[in-house]
Amino acid sequence: MAPEEFKDKKFARKSGKRSSEMKKLSLTVLVLIVGLAGVFASGAQEKSADKAVTIWAWDDNFNIAVMKEAAKVYAANHPESDLKVDIVSLSKEDVYVKLQTALAAGGSGLPDIVLLEDYVSGKYLNTFPGSFEELTNHFNYADFLSFKVDAVSQKGKVYALPFDTGATALYYRIDLVEAAGYTEADMQNLTWDEFIEIGKDVTAKTGTPMIVEIANNKTTLVRAIMQSSGKWYYDKNGEIDIKNNEALRSAFEIIQAMKAAGILYEAESTEGRAKALNTGAVASVVNAPWFISALRQAKDQSGLWRATRIPRIASNPASINASNVGGSSWYVLAKSPVKDKAIAFLQDVWQGNNDFYGTIMLNQGAMGSYIPAYGTSVFDVEDAFFGGQKINALFAEVLPDVIPVNYGGYVAEANDAITTALANLFAGKVTIDEALAQAESQLKNQLGR
Repeated sequence: MAPEEFKDKKFARKSGKRSSEMKKLSLTVLVLIVGLAGVFASGAQEKSADKAVTIWAWDDNFNIAVMKEAAKVYAANHPESDLKVDIVSLSKEDVYVKLQTALAAGGSGLPDIVLLEDYVSGKYLNTFPGSFEELTNHFNYADFLSFKVDAVSQKGKVYALPFDTGATALYYRIDLVEAAGYTEADMQNLTWDEFIEIGKDVTAKTGTPMIVEIANNKTTLVRAIMQSSGKWYYDKNGEIDIKNNEALRSAFEIIQAMKAAGILYEAESTEGRAKALNTGAVASVVNAPWFISALRQAKDQSGLWRATRIPRIASNPASINASNVGGSSWYVLAKSPVKDKAIAFLQDVWQGNNDFYGTIMLNQGAMGSYIPAYGTSVFDVEDAFFGGQKINALFAEVLPDVIPVNYGGYVAEANDAITTALANLFAGKVTIDEALAQAESQLKNQLGR
């Protein structure tokens, strides 16, 4: 091989080696740059995430709309703030499934604030202890309804900000009641016995059944009657209380008496219940403030409706003309990296801002739990649909009287047991005592107690 040729090959090898080394160096630098970019991007994301409060809830027309209003109020109160409130709309079932899955997995993928029904809060607090931030010292809970605070408390500690209530009312058609010879005054402070007697006359003279419930699930009425006596499916210690629960027994007796008197209209579904009311097929219903939106669908009935306190159990001195069905509260997740911001957001809007509560009452029909807001002008508004009645004032009057109970966290399971028991009772298969005993046994088996 000629010296020149050898030199050329040797140079080529050296050149190739340098080229390979340069490629490796370039690749290393590129990886480093990409890595640093990822770090910076990650830091930017963390910084951005640090300014966002993520909220999970359901119902675009109610809970979601209310929280969007809260975010709007916060932004107006703090124009200098760059806090982002990210409100995620899910179905109620998805909220619970995603929340339970994430909590069971150790907390990854959780929101910062989540809406829970008061009926299920005990289940989550017991099943996932330490997962929800204790808020006892962050709010003046004396300004919130006591039964709502009790519903989100355990062992003297409060774990949520109370939101809406299910202040229970008896909604009735005044034209049908008057056609039977009664007045609006006759519908005040009734016992259930008195209500049934009026119902007999209304049904007989107008051909319209007095009250509606869902055929295969009458638990709205059961719960309203039961809590009016300060009783629930569970006692104060959370133990199952069905078999020997006198208030629950009275609820069974009252519903059975309604059916026997021919005044009970049994709708096939939730939608069927609303349709029966909207078409004038029934004269009254017991339900919460949000049910008014269903009544309002019958625009031709404007002015024909009234609302009053629900009846009480005549034989039970503890029973009052006030109760509650449903309601939810806002929880802050303990592992949230922005829980301080989440709490501050709730404090700023949901405590002390009476105008906010007035707005959501008028726009969404959300009857809040914040007592100072009940003195605002929104509660003096006369509602034409209810013949000029101050319907919001009725709810504000009822709510402070509601007796706190321990919901126990497993209300859905108890409702299932009660629904089966009532079906067997109405089918003539069991007595009331047997129905209650069966319901308690079913619930105990389901919960493993």
